[in-house]
Amino acid sequence: MTGSVLLAAGGTGGHLFPAAALAQALKKRGVEVDLATDARALKYGGDFPARAIHTIPSATTTGAGIVSKALATVKLGLGVLSSIRLIRKLKPGVVVGFGGYPTVPPLFAASLLGVPSILHEQNAVIGRANKFLAPRVTYVASGFPDLRGANPETTLYVGNPVRPAVLAAAAQPYPERSGGRLRVLVTGGSQGARVFSDIVPAALALLTPEERAAIHLTEQARGEDLARVAAACARLNFPVELAEFFADLPDRIGQSHLVVARAGASTVSELSVIGRPSILVPFPHALDQDQAANAAALAASGAARVIAQTDFTPERLASELRSALAEPVRLAAAAAAAKAVAAPDAAERLADLVMNIAKR
Repeated sequence: MTGSVLLAAGGTGGHLFPAAALAQALKKRGVEVDLATDARALKYGGDFPARAIHTIPSATTTGAGIVSKALATVKLGLGVLSSIRLIRKLKPGVVVGFGGYPTVPPLFAASLLGVPSILHEQNAVIGRANKFLAPRVTYVASGFPDLRGANPETTLYVGNPVRPAVLAAAAQPYPERSGGRLRVLVTGGSQGARVFSDIVPAALALLTPEERAAIHLTEQARGEDLARVAAACARLNFPVELAEFFADLPDRIGQSHLVVARAGASTVSELSVIGRPSILVPFPHALDQDQAANAAALAASGAARVIAQTDFTPERLASELRSALAEPVRLAAAAAAAKAVAAPDAAERLADLVMNIAKR
């Protein structure tokens, strides 16, 4: 192909991780990659595999109040003008967006300039920003086989690109129990999840000392929750590995027999690629209920059990942990089911689509 590829992503690691995976796949093919993002994403993007990182003004129009919406609209307009200048300078063969409002200015600018474009939707239901952009792009690439709210004529399933660390963890077989403890990992996404800090220690307190002794727990907790979770576990004489952030999370998923987590697109995709059973508690306040849709897609294969946050009580979690302790064969089957619906080659499939569009 001639020309580079401009990627647009920002805001959270959930958007930047698949963009980085695509960037690495394209670089292996000798394609230069640039990244357009917003200022918030720079804390994630310092080691992004791009020739250059370009900051584009962007904002969300979902804030309350007319003034807030007006200011956001002006900022998005400035972002479009900035993106037009950037695209004219770089002359990319394709522009690829990964969702969220930081994607809007570069993708909208590409449509104005007639540059081919791809929009990747990580979730099982199309988000608001992507829904606005979808009619303006060449193709929508979906992370799940069934993408709710998208036009099937211009939507292609590729899966969610995952980091190299996830592919490395996927090489680990499901761990044997053979008299060892049940290794449980609790993770609440990039921001943690306070509900897990509330419920997990209370659920452990409902187990017998013998049941607790059979569990090895690793838990991610918000900084302000670490001390109280540690104190609650200490009162139970229950050792726990606690941290606000695990840099080696994919490897920890690979070492686990059971994962308790939110249901963000990256989390669900990593669970399926690595192949681990899970209990998913979707974030209940999302505008598009995307986590609920993601969790349902994984649960349909038998790989996950989904618990609404209103039903995620200490009693329910204690019951699930007892079940996990008593049914190792079921957990192993759920791990295999997760692997069966994975798309570990999603980055390569998306790179193929990029290359094919560029050749046209």
